[in-house]
Amino acid sequence: MKYLRYLLVFVPISIIGAFLNWNTTLVFFITCLAIIPLAGYLGMATEELAAITGPRLGGFLNATFGNATELIICFFALKAGIFDIVKASLAGSVLGNILLVLGCSIFAGGLKHKELHFDAQQGNFTSTMLLFAVVGLSVPAVFTYTNSISEQDFTTKYQSFSLIVSGILLTVYVIGLIYSFKTQKDLYGVEHAEDIDSKWSLPVSITILGVATVFIATMSEILVSNIESMTNAVNVTKIFVGLIVIPIVGNAAEHSTAIMMAMKNKMDISIEIAVGSSLQIALFVIPLLVIMSMVFSPMSIIFKPIELFIFGVSVLIANQIVSSGKTNWLEGLKLISIYAISAVGFYLIE
Repeated sequence: MKYLRYLLVFVPISIIGAFLNWNTTLVFFITCLAIIPLAGYLGMATEELAAITGPRLGGFLNATFGNATELIICFFALKAGIFDIVKASLAGSVLGNILLVLGCSIFAGGLKHKELHFDAQQGNFTSTMLLFAVVGLSVPAVFTYTNSISEQDFTTKYQSFSLIVSGILLTVYVIGLIYSFKTQKDLYGVEHAEDIDSKWSLPVSITILGVATVFIATMSEILVSNIESMTNAVNVTKIFVGLIVIPIVGNAAEHSTAIMMAMKNKMDISIEIAVGSSLQIALFVIPLLVIMSMVFSPMSIIFKPIELFIFGVSVLIANQIVSSGKTNWLEGLKLISIYAISAVGFYLIE
């Protein structure tokens, strides 16, 4: 995390590049590098506020701002009407957390400690909630594809279905958050801030949070405006950019935190970060964006079958791992391998 400050140099460079109309591919990748440290500082500011304000308010802040970077990027993609990018990046964030983050954490921690132990009951409880989220997101797609309804027709005639499902998912998210506070069961990865020593004062944390948010919004607008040209120039699909590139950029700092915690033999925290973040995306960010889309152009809650398939399989595999209460580096390697296979597939096949 201490090296993030060096990447901040790409923030002014990306702004200059966008202003001077540099090559769109170059600007896109410079902007990706600029978002990584900004997302890291946004996450650190949230963690600092959580440590200062205490477990309840801190937990709420973490649950709200834990995926702020993805939410901001998707908001600008939503505003631009690039729904494929929005949905792919959301699905990619979930896949990245479950397969890549959890996999790398288990692999790195397992190499150092041979066998990692964690609270199986808590991990199983959280992963079960994630399985519920998968089912909730799959049901609208099942109705759509089994009745041969196009997504456009679904959005035109049955958008109320998307809004109702979104409302239910958001309600479950809020109830789960209240349940977490009352029972001390950490559903959304909101308690690991207690393991972090506070280094910033409250005013400093709030200032960094605000500044990072503003710059992430600026970078996100630049990023989204260059996606179309970049994908055409380098001959990659939008779904690959959404599923693989954007989630890695937005979650890079959080990924490193989960891995470091696993290497310190704090696997419970790594699971909280990986699985809890996925829950936030599935139960909070996705339905919120569907509701927000009504302001611009309605976006349905229908995901592509391949996205839902990999999503569901990943959750089932994660369930098997976290339910045992112990794991090793080989299981981490399996998760990473599935992610790599998926990434190659999305890259080669449109």
